[in-house]
Amino acid sequence: MRTYFVPRCGSSTVVMICRAVFLLIGFIFWSVTRLQAADFDFTPTLQRAYTDILKLKVQDGRRALASEAVGTNGIVLYVDNLADMVTLLVSDDRKLYSQWSDREDQRLDQLRELDEHSPWQRFAQAEVRLHWAFVKLKFGQEVSACWDIIRAYKLLEENRKKFPGFLPTYKSLGLLHVMIGAVPENYTWATRMLGLRGNIRQGLQEIRTVTQKDAVFQTEARLIDLLIRAYVLKFTAADAASIEKMVQENPDNLLLHFFATSVLMKDARSEDALRFLNTRPTGSDYLAFPLLEYLKADIGLEKANYQQAAGSYRAFLSQYKGVNFLKDTYYKLFLCYWLNEDDAKALPYLRQVTQVGSAVVESDKAAQKFADLYFKKGVSPKQKILMKARLATDGGFYDTALATLRPYTESSFLLAPEKAEFNYRKARIYQRQGEMDEAMPYFEKAISLSEADQLSYGATSALQLGYIYQQKRNLTRARLYFQKALSYKKHEYKNSIDNKARAALNELSTNSSTP
Repeated sequence: MRTYFVPRCGSSTVVMICRAVFLLIGFIFWSVTRLQAADFDFTPTLQRAYTDILKLKVQDGRRALASEAVGTNGIVLYVDNLADMVTLLVSDDRKLYSQWSDREDQRLDQLRELDEHSPWQRFAQAEVRLHWAFVKLKFGQEVSACWDIIRAYKLLEENRKKFPGFLPTYKSLGLLHVMIGAVPENYTWATRMLGLRGNIRQGLQEIRTVTQKDAVFQTEARLIDLLIRAYVLKFTAADAASIEKMVQENPDNLLLHFFATSVLMKDARSEDALRFLNTRPTGSDYLAFPLLEYLKADIGLEKANYQQAAGSYRAFLSQYKGVNFLKDTYYKLFLCYWLNEDDAKALPYLRQVTQVGSAVVESDKAAQKFADLYFKKGVSPKQKILMKARLATDGGFYDTALATLRPYTESSFLLAPEKAEFNYRKARIYQRQGEMDEAMPYFEKAISLSEADQLSYGATSALQLGYIYQQKRNLTRARLYFQKALSYKKHEYKNSIDNKARAALNELSTNSSTP
């Protein structure tokens, strides 16, 4: 494993002398360097531990770590912290989070005592802060998470200036540059005030450099790149092929199977996602991952396999220790019976929505909103038609979705939100089938019907019209619709829609300013 050491030379003359000495007695200097940089030694054992943890084989990774001396090698602290992050994010276990929450400061204190002339020292500190930032966001501690992200950025930028050739820096710095680049123009004053600078194109290029040149962090960097494309930018067929290839190249990596499943489901390719879910590696070597049952249930619901879906949702509830996705799970159990015309069995599950979990993630917010509306005002029977079409569309079963809506027109629905949703569902089906000109009038109508109540169908329709005009290279109209998507002040999917719209606007601005 390559090691790094930078001698502290105070002037250009001394620097030249240092270089001359290095050339003359290189073999002696190499020995000294090994000793002084031993604070950060990414040994083969630690590389194996790191790889196992990214596969969700956390127990194997921990056992490998146990064979290394914790206090003398900063890489042990870094990999051990990675294991904590993965465990907490997968389990969503609040009790475990409370038990481990002081580990961040402990590890940072230990890392600060190690060789500050090694590029690993600041990198490891930044990684520890980012790991805990992701965990804190998961458990609702946004302010503390933001400060960790800012401090990680400062450490990585300092590392980049001191050691520009140290590739691992760019894995995480690239991610932060993308995040900074996705901030809308009217908030960039805040990032500038905090000293945060970067853009999406820069960040993606930095991450790509790591994927091409760094053997240790290549897989993690590739995954970061694809997740940015799935959740911030526009996911393409080439991106889908790339993530499928990654899974095929790493058949024993449960984390990759999970991300492939969730990303392909998000891209309305649930049949492909189910294939990865069914071929995922299993066994006691891997972390328990209840969310996989939840995803399996979602696919069953999309395919109208209601009995199978209900069984998988109940299996998820029996294994899961967290508070996110509980409202959504009970809501979907309600759907399994309600859409199957068994309202008596359905309603107790909908009552549970108002009594369990928290409304932090968007799916839980949507479930809470539906339950509140149902018990206050009721919903019309026509909602079942729209829900069946929505689920089939979300899964990529477009013929089923179109067949569900074919007997109906906008006038078949009495309420404005239902009319808006009908138009939006038709538009998405045509768009997904590649019939953009057919889709556009339905998106426009969904926007006009959503204005008064600021419905999410209008915001999402505006986002999709932005993408369509961007594809048609009508950048003026594309910009107009992305800004329109941002103009919706309050709806349950505002975070994700706003993030995509901001990223698209930044991409348009970057492209238009490129000579």
